Amino acid sequence: MSPCLSGLFRTRDSAFSCTSSRIKFIKSRRNTRMDPQWEEPQILKGRIISLGPHTPENSPLQEHPHSHSKVVFKEVQTQNHPESWQLRKGISDVGEEVDYDEELYVASNVVIWSKGSRSQASAMYKAFTVDSPVLQAWKCGKGALRDSQTLSRHCLWVSGSEEIVEKCICILQNSCINVHSMEGKDYIAALPFQVANVWPTKYGLLFERSSSSHEVPPSPPREPLPTMFSMLHPLDEITPLVWKSGGVFGSSRVQYVADHTLRIVFLSADPSIVMTYDTVQSLHTVWALRRVKPEEQSLVLKFPEQGGTPQHMATSSSLTAHLRSLSKGDSPGGSPFQNYSSIHSQSRSSSSPNLQSRSPTISNMAALSRSHSPALGVHSFSGVQRFNFSSSAQSPRRPSVTHSPNSVSNDSFLVPETEPIVPELCIDHLWTETVPSMREKNSQASKVFISTDLCGQKFLCFLVESQLQLRCVKFQESNDKSQLIFGSVTNIPAKDASPVEVLLPEECPCHPAGASLIKHKELNGIDTLLVLEGSGNLVLYSGVVRVGKVFIPGLPAPSLTMSNPMPRPSTPLDSVSTPSKPLNKHLGPLEESVLLSPVPELRDSSKLHDSPYVEDCTFQQLGTFIQALRDPVHNRVTLELSNNTMVRISIPEIATSELVKRCLQGVKAILPKETAVQMLVKWYNAYNAPGGPSYHSEWNLFVTCLMNMMGYNTERLCWTRNLDFEGSLSPVIAPKKARPSEAGSDEDWEYLLSSDYHRNFESHPVAKALRLDPLEVSASKDDFSQSLSLDSSTLLFSHIPAIFFVLHLIYEELKLNSLMGEGLRSLVVLLVQLARDLKLEAYMDYYYRDYPALVKTSRQTCIIDQGFMLHPSFFSAEPPSIFQWLSSCLKGEGVQPYPYLPGICERSKLVVLSVALYILGDESAVLNEASHYLYKITSGRDALTPSWECLELGKHGINTALSFLGQRKQQMEQDDKRCSFKSSTSVSSLAEKLVLWMTSVGFTLRDLESLPFGVALPIRDAIYQCREQPASDWPEAVCLLIGRQDLSKQAWEGSLQKGKSSVGTVLSSDIPSAAESEEDEDGMNDMNEEVMSLIWSEDLRVQEVRRLLQSARPVRVNVVQMPEASDHEYIEEKENRLLQLCQRTMALPVGRGMFTLFSYHPVPTEQLPIPKLNLTGRAPPRNTTVDLNSGNIDVPPNMACWASFHNGVAAGLKIAPASQIDSAWIVYNKPKMAELANEYAGFLMALGLNGHLTKLATLNIHDYLTKGHEMTSIGLLLGVSAAKLGTMDMAITRLLSIHIPALLPPTSTELDVPHNVQVAAVVGIGLVYQGTAHRHTAEVLLAEIGRPPGPEMEYCTDRESYSLASGLALGMVCLGHGSNLIGMSDLNVPEQLYQYMVGGHRRFQAGMHREKHKSPSYQIKEGDTINVDVTCPGATLALAMIYLKTNNRSIADWLKAPDTMYLLDFVKPEFLLLRTLARCLILWDDILPNSKWVNSNVPQIIRENIISLHATELPSSEDLSLETLAQAHVYIIAGACLSLGFRFAGSENLAAFQCLYKYATDFLKCLSAPTASITGHYNLETCLSVLLLALAMVMAGSGNLKVLQLCRFMHKKTGGEMNYGFHLAHHMALGLLFLGGGRYSLSTSNSSIAALLCALYPHFPVHSTDNRYHLQALRHLYVLAAEPRLLTPVDVDSNTPCYALIEVTYKGTQWYGEATEELMAPTLLPELHLLKQSEGPPVLGIINRFKQGNDSSPTVTHRNSEARTFKPEAISAFTSDPALFSFADYFCKPTVNMGQKQEILDLFSSILYECVTQENPEMLPTYIAIDQEAGKAGNVRDLRAVADEAGAGILQLPEPPGEDEQESNPRAFYELRIPATGGDVSLHSYLSGQAPEKSQLSMLACFLIYHSVPTPGQLAAGGLEGSRNFSELLLKLRRLRVPVRALLRLAPLLLGNPQAMVL
Repeated sequence: MSPCLSGLFRTRDSAFSCTSSRIKFIKSRRNTRMDPQWEEPQILKGRIISLGPHTPENSPLQEHPHSHSKVVFKEVQTQNHPESWQLRKGISDVGEEVDYDEELYVASNVVIWSKGSRSQASAMYKAFTVDSPVLQAWKCGKGALRDSQTLSRHCLWVSGSEEIVEKCICILQNSCINVHSMEGKDYIAALPFQVANVWPTKYGLLFERSSSSHEVPPSPPREPLPTMFSMLHPLDEITPLVWKSGGVFGSSRVQYVADHTLRIVFLSADPSIVMTYDTVQSLHTVWALRRVKPEEQSLVLKFPEQGGTPQHMATSSSLTAHLRSLSKGDSPGGSPFQNYSSIHSQSRSSSSPNLQSRSPTISNMAALSRSHSPALGVHSFSGVQRFNFSSSAQSPRRPSVTHSPNSVSNDSFLVPETEPIVPELCIDHLWTETVPSMREKNSQASKVFISTDLCGQKFLCFLVESQLQLRCVKFQESNDKSQLIFGSVTNIPAKDASPVEVLLPEECPCHPAGASLIKHKELNGIDTLLVLEGSGNLVLYSGVVRVGKVFIPGLPAPSLTMSNPMPRPSTPLDSVSTPSKPLNKHLGPLEESVLLSPVPELRDSSKLHDSPYVEDCTFQQLGTFIQALRDPVHNRVTLELSNNTMVRISIPEIATSELVKRCLQGVKAILPKETAVQMLVKWYNAYNAPGGPSYHSEWNLFVTCLMNMMGYNTERLCWTRNLDFEGSLSPVIAPKKARPSEAGSDEDWEYLLSSDYHRNFESHPVAKALRLDPLEVSASKDDFSQSLSLDSSTLLFSHIPAIFFVLHLIYEELKLNSLMGEGLRSLVVLLVQLARDLKLEAYMDYYYRDYPALVKTSRQTCIIDQGFMLHPSFFSAEPPSIFQWLSSCLKGEGVQPYPYLPGICERSKLVVLSVALYILGDESAVLNEASHYLYKITSGRDALTPSWECLELGKHGINTALSFLGQRKQQMEQDDKRCSFKSSTSVSSLAEKLVLWMTSVGFTLRDLESLPFGVALPIRDAIYQCREQPASDWPEAVCLLIGRQDLSKQAWEGSLQKGKSSVGTVLSSDIPSAAESEEDEDGMNDMNEEVMSLIWSEDLRVQEVRRLLQSARPVRVNVVQMPEASDHEYIEEKENRLLQLCQRTMALPVGRGMFTLFSYHPVPTEQLPIPKLNLTGRAPPRNTTVDLNSGNIDVPPNMACWASFHNGVAAGLKIAPASQIDSAWIVYNKPKMAELANEYAGFLMALGLNGHLTKLATLNIHDYLTKGHEMTSIGLLLGVSAAKLGTMDMAITRLLSIHIPALLPPTSTELDVPHNVQVAAVVGIGLVYQGTAHRHTAEVLLAEIGRPPGPEMEYCTDRESYSLASGLALGMVCLGHGSNLIGMSDLNVPEQLYQYMVGGHRRFQAGMHREKHKSPSYQIKEGDTINVDVTCPGATLALAMIYLKTNNRSIADWLKAPDTMYLLDFVKPEFLLLRTLARCLILWDDILPNSKWVNSNVPQIIRENIISLHATELPSSEDLSLETLAQAHVYIIAGACLSLGFRFAGSENLAAFQCLYKYATDFLKCLSAPTASITGHYNLETCLSVLLLALAMVMAGSGNLKVLQLCRFMHKKTGGEMNYGFHLAHHMALGLLFLGGGRYSLSTSNSSIAALLCALYPHFPVHSTDNRYHLQALRHLYVLAAEPRLLTPVDVDSNTPCYALIEVTYKGTQWYGEATEELMAPTLLPELHLLKQSEGPPVLGIINRFKQGNDSSPTVTHRNSEARTFKPEAISAFTSDPALFSFADYFCKPTVNMGQKQEILDLFSSILYECVTQENPEMLPTYIAIDQEAGKAGNVRDLRAVADEAGAGILQLPEPPGEDEQESNPRAFYELRIPATGGDVSLHSYLSGQAPEKSQLSMLACFLIYHSVPTPGQLAAGGLEGSRNFSELLLKLRRLRVPVRALLRLAPLLLGNPQAMVL
């Protein structure tokens, strides 16, 4: 067995990068076992530790998304320790890099995947044990599971045009490869040959075939086997790799890679390249790896094989010959195309002996079968018999016969065997290294990786150990990105090398407040090379530029004493441009001893001056040196030492300070690449020198370093010299001068005088009170007497203007982040120095206005020789100002494009484009046409021609954002105030575009909070507009940004967390603790308790319903033993009592199904729990068990079969329609025990009712039906029919027709279909054809209503249910069509139905089945007349459904109750109920909810002779049958009441409820009255049950307490006439009352009424197996009438339901006008078609809603007295935000001795009132800031923006409190007012160039900024000296855009004559 071979490890490769699909890690369920010899490494905090010689260490990880290093290494493996490992960055299940390292450890046949970090020890994540020793194991991100060719065939791996990629672990064994995906799929792919190496690619896996030493050289007519193969998916073929060679005259050929001297040494996925080594030529070659093009496939499959054709001669070099012709120039003969027939046996023997030949058709089936993970491996090859790819006749050179399976002949039976294997991947030649002068054997690269230097230039680096060389080849993409161009090779002497990253921590990419806004790709992770030289030194390189030596604390540096000084960094060999001076001169004074100190594992021990040397014995051994480098991850690498220990080190960061990082990025972006590399190298050396600076002085070090590189002498410059005192500077930059003595010097005193502390103390009131004289700082000679000149030979001298401009843009960018104020102050000092030295007066004045005190204190100037300067074209004389740009836009002035640096000034870009879109109304600004608002600054030569920048979003982001816009209507008309600034697009449309665009670029609320308030106001305004007018289709990110999280959560119903714990707590007082363990089994524990506790918060009615409907616990059998009864009689009595109680228990599941409707989302890996139907009892006082199976009493057979069916339906109906279940899960739930088959049948029906049965495979449906289980057939047929309601689906029609003899052809085989299954199939036909008026179906069903008994013994029992089912089905088919039954006039449907209803002679049986009925029934003799008892119910309801709501009086009159005693005797009383119901449903609009209307349905003869309910004695009459009249009366009343229930179903109509409740109580009284015997108890119970159902229909879902009390009263009645059917009705009523736990109600649509007629048919079964009159399974069709109508407000922050007041407006109807009602949600809404609109607070939880006028700005403009009298206590009516409560408490409540504070308190109260009433609380901080920041120079630009926005109509400023004249002009209140005294004096001093007084500086700066006062230079250039009056001055100053208000202040000073103000 070969030793462990090369593994692949890549840290930024497509295999390890974030993929498009988000795949959850699912732990595979498999047996795992650990190798007992393997122990986890320990990580000790704070120390470098030594690791055992064979134990890998999981290194710590810092999260970092952009790494570019790739490395291949030979794994160390010896005979004694056969183990290896790989480390890589951890990646979470969503593809993001996380803070841990992952390790894949291989030992023997075990692979262990573990994770560990610096904060915790390594922990095993998964372990894999395979059968044979593992040769290689690796982890892929994209490899092995990807296939874009199968778009049409299979969607598991591929979705749309995007490939779905799965992460997986691949394990190579001797004969197969195991693939374990993170989704839990396992594959085993057999290998048809011995594999030497496997390489993951971006497409799949690449295999290298092992070439055995005993392999016979090919004979002349044969070519060798291919040596490289690819496999794109574990279920795909292993296909040979091809390569494309160029030929003469542009021709090319494609041939297999078959050169056994080629070995792969490296493979990368990004870029997709392969590096090979030719063992004969000793040369490395780079190839591009790509997919084969279709034309190349056809070329390689169809090319003729005859040698000697011109085409062959032109391109005759084979792959081997081509490689060798690079040096020899000759090409051997022979075809490049291979024939493999001769080595069939060899291939078979090289693979596992038990592998069978794989069928060729598997390649076609591979994609089809990918949805099922194979249990066993599928073999990838059938030997090699399909490697002959000719398609024409046989090759003359192949001596084979026609029956050979390898030959390609036209015999049809051989065609499948010769299916060609189509190659998938191809390599193209890119580069080969030059032939060396001396041929070195064994110079194969031992390590290859791709590295990027500090400026993004890429190098392919390969280490040739035998030469001690690291060869670096520079490469780059061509302009069209289609190919890679390789440059020259640089050799670096190296014993070993490893790529590491210089880290930029990513905690705050651009601004700490919101890391989402800007994505940095420039400097986040920079590749460097760590090179181990032959002398033992560790040296860091960037690309090929040497950075410096690495010094490891505790490890003796071998060359510190003996080696030469470090050479200066060399220039890259192919520089784009060369500086004007030699490089060695550019390096300046930075090259004393360059040593880098790596950061050990933890930051706290990272610097030598912080901690002593690490005292560890491993380092103290003499002669210890570094042998090798391994396991590079991120910035960490492991050193292998000579004493067999390992040390993990981390390379230090390039910067940690946010400001320094930003400036480094900007300077790097603007400099030419080679200059930028040197600048970064110098900075890196300075920053990371041993004993370097601490964090707080990083900026000072950066300033010193940068100014040194620009040519400044920082020792002579006053302010930079003072920087030394703030922190210890590196000796590399500024060596400390030795102090002459400890007594100090004059410099110390001068430093103290110039310190901030001294300045603050001088202005302190104490100093003034003590009259201390200010001390003057004596200016030293160094500082001012002589000007300093810059050294023009330094690296960055010529780039000073460009660097200054970039730093200024960064300064503007930082202004847009309110959290970077400290950085601004630091940066402005540097900018002022550069501006002064460059003599940029405009910039100086600009900084003076921002920081007057800072600018004043620094006055030292340096002389710059401008002759050497490179002035970039983008440099502008006027300083770019983002606030000025914003102000110009708001004023409608023309604006110049704003300069910006891509990736650095992202906030500036965002603000500019937002303003362009929202203020200017230019929708093209955020498309690819933004050139007139922005221009991009680029580096190097490009800087001279700025390229216009379009938005770098990519098409996808914009199209996604704008796809929402295209679907939306404009919802608001244009705002008058903004018409001058907007185009024709409305404000709301622009706001919508802005918000969608900002979301698409990653802008979040955190970003908005850190924007200055002046800039953020337009964005807040747009957000406010969108919040008021949201769209339902916005993505979640948009809803979060506009503060409407409620919208994103309404999209799916089950967002509320199901609270299970609350059930137990509420029930604890009601249910004894012993029952708590059983409570979970009652089937009702998945209800949403949170919502139900809000709906019914005042009592325990929900718990009471659960108690009444539970059927899982034994029932209490309370029988008192009489003295005379024996024990045996007592036992019989208890069992008889239990039998009565079981009638009730068996009826409970139907009601429970209603209560728990759609309340549960099942777990796909678990079976659905079905609660037990418990038919046992417990007898007190000893709690003994009572059982019906004791044999003491007779128990009906199969008593519980239908109860079990209902139990299954109830369990299945819990499943919500939105649940994710599939066919496999449905089958998975099938019980193993036969006695549970009835429950499963009900479960299947339930799945049909909630729509899931459509997912059941046809094969499974067939399987269930052929079993012949009656219940399963019933459930399945009804289920699939309900799922296909009204679709006329042909497949389901055929399925149902098999079970209905009438729908089968006359000659068909007679099937023995059980009667109940026929009934179910007939109703199923009605459901599938509902509302279609299908003629043939209607004709058959019409005939089936009157189907006679027979022939012979058939159709003799339970005929009533079949006739009823046919009538119901006919009614459904023609539902609501009335007289408009097209094409059915010849059927005379209504007349036929009328005959069925009233009787008469049977008509001749039409249709093809008339022959059947000639044979009479042997059991029933009916004669020629219709048996009305059978046909009447079906015909009556069919008429009702056909003419439903048609108000057809002629048909309704047919259904009127007879009004003579003679006719009454002919009609069964219960048929009168059906007739009355049918008549009322037809006359739908006549139904009125009052007793008068109900009684109007009773015929006069009954009304006149009615017996009073309270009569004590019976009247006697000979003419009238009182019994008939009484029964007719109660049934007609019940029918009318039931129709009332249908009419007002789900409406909670109060009048209907009161009317029905009155009749229900009357019936209850009647039951106990003496006259009850006339009517009959059974009839009264039936009518009472109907009344109860009608009541429950009206109050469906409401949980009405009175109806609940009635139901509970009926629940307790178990004796006497109470049978199973009545219990069924009562508990159905209870279930309807709490339908879906209060979330559902009933609809009154035609379809719903049809379903309810089937479910609530008013004839109830006598016992639990009674299906004579009505099939019990139909009771569940109520589901089709249920609709979700509960409106639940959800608190967005806590995601819990809450209360909210809503307004509902009803449309006007003929019964009532338009009306508005207030409801407290959660509430059941009325049917939506009745509503005009409903309104509620957009942010739920705010109770009151305040109507707004037409003004939609964020604040109210006209306050009324409410704002004045607003009490802080009243805030609770508007909001529940604790922050606003606190604000009201602390800032709005008056206290004693308010004095001057009253005005501020009034203002705050006023602002708070507006913010909460306008539902805009986030504006509160902005308003406070506007008020508080007035007068502070730093925020004047914000206030200026606010004033401009107010002028532009973007917002209205809050009116100030007070009754003075300022109330009419709120802007005046917020104007900055310069004090009258001294203001003009300071302004005059400024304009005349003199220094104003210190006390006036801040106010002067405020005035200059706020009023846009021109600089003195601009005023001088304007020629204002000759102006004599104000009007002339006004004309001249118009060009400078000075506001008139400022001009009034300036005029006296400019004219020098106050009187000249007179116009």
